[in-house]
Amino acid sequence: MSDTKTAIKYIPTIGLEVHAELKTKTKMFCDSPNNPDEEKSNANTCPICLGHPGTLPVLNKEAIKKVLMVGHAIDANIADFTEWDRKNYFYPDIPKGYQISQYKYPLISGGEIGDVEITRIHLEEDTATSIHDRGDFSLVNYNRAGVPLMELVTEPVIHSAKQASDFGRELQLLLRYLDVSDANMEKGEMRVEANISIAPEGSSEFGTKVEVKNLNSFKVVEKAIEFEIKRMTKLMEEGRGEEIVQETRGWDEAKAKTFSQRKKETSDDYRYFPEPDLPKLKISEISEFSAEKLRAELPELPNQKREKLATVGIAENQIDFLVRNIEFGKYFDEISAAVSDKKQITLVANYLSSDVVSLMKDDGKVSLDNLDKKQFIEMIKMISGNEISSRGAKDILAILIKEGGNTRKIAEEKGLMQQSDTGALEEIAKKIISENQSVIEDFKNGKEAAMQFLIGQGMKETRGSANPQVLKEVFTKLIK
Repeated sequence: MSDTKTAIKYIPTIGLEVHAELKTKTKMFCDSPNNPDEEKSNANTCPICLGHPGTLPVLNKEAIKKVLMVGHAIDANIADFTEWDRKNYFYPDIPKGYQISQYKYPLISGGEIGDVEITRIHLEEDTATSIHDRGDFSLVNYNRAGVPLMELVTEPVIHSAKQASDFGRELQLLLRYLDVSDANMEKGEMRVEANISIAPEGSSEFGTKVEVKNLNSFKVVEKAIEFEIKRMTKLMEEGRGEEIVQETRGWDEAKAKTFSQRKKETSDDYRYFPEPDLPKLKISEISEFSAEKLRAELPELPNQKREKLATVGIAENQIDFLVRNIEFGKYFDEISAAVSDKKQITLVANYLSSDVVSLMKDDGKVSLDNLDKKQFIEMIKMISGNEISSRGAKDILAILIKEGGNTRKIAEEKGLMQQSDTGALEEIAKKIISENQSVIEDFKNGKEAAMQFLIGQGMKETRGSANPQVLKEVFTKLIK
């Protein structure tokens, strides 16, 4: 009888905490500028955000509104009563010795983004920025201290690193559509923390939770979660599960591994209590925060845009491009509203997601602002009407975006108007036939690729100006 043990399969469970800095003119509790691009250290500060004794915070109404907008966008529960709390801990980037946050009464609870359920969304102030790479000492820049910070917590319903990063991307997209945050991870405007545990398949309980903090890109989110899942699984398989302890870990990009930072705090460690210097709020008593007004202000959301684009027959990869690139998506909407049919709308999507992007990558000085909408629409109509070829359109587009001009005039001056004159094309076709007898024999023997070669030669001979359909008809007639 064999005593071989069946390998245990361990299932990961992941919950995310995401911080996003909000786009407001001033900080959360004072009138110091909220400017993430400020280069001078400690320029955007005042006695309130520096935590001077005797100062009194004042609520930023715009920051509260932006969080409520997120709540309505994800069909969440909006609190009627809310208050702020003091989260007490010491660190040099917390000038007051505590952070003003929300604990018991968050602004938002419930809701869903993609296939991930949301636990809560609350509002707090950001910390200052610690700098450790200048020598054997540390510096603190308080420009970020007090910036409005939205914290979103998911339910522990994520089961893979990819699902976690996909959720992060979708949240980032939602915040940008709502214009509540730029959410640039490279600037620290959006930071992700992952709570990870593993448990045997079929288990009704979670394993010991480990938190990996301050993940600053979606690629790093995936790598850190995958590393932790492998690390914990290996310890469990080796019978060393007791070495998995509840702790906070960081990510070492150079070594591509997580490392222990400190024992994980609990809510009791922070000694939360209501902030005595800020008023408690009843949302229903503030007219600007009424559900009707806020819902009326909601823009078209990413999923709504996907559904709309799918109805006009655009390819899935182009839908994804237009949804994720907001500037291109808005440009597409304006252009497609001015063209007449699905064929032209498809052409708009094709050129925006391929040729226009390539031209912008090749020349960093040009942008969509360089492409005049009226002339781009004219180009699409001329392609659809077989007045110019796709090859000619590429040449015209390059001129339009780099130099500007009139589409039709460019096509005429550059000899890019499509030739459909059968007589003129017959002379070109006869020359090509005489120079490619072996290809003609291949075509007669049933090789369709031979015709494509001949058409290609005709397009080359006419510098892309021939109408390929007319050219095919001419070749077929002459060969027969």
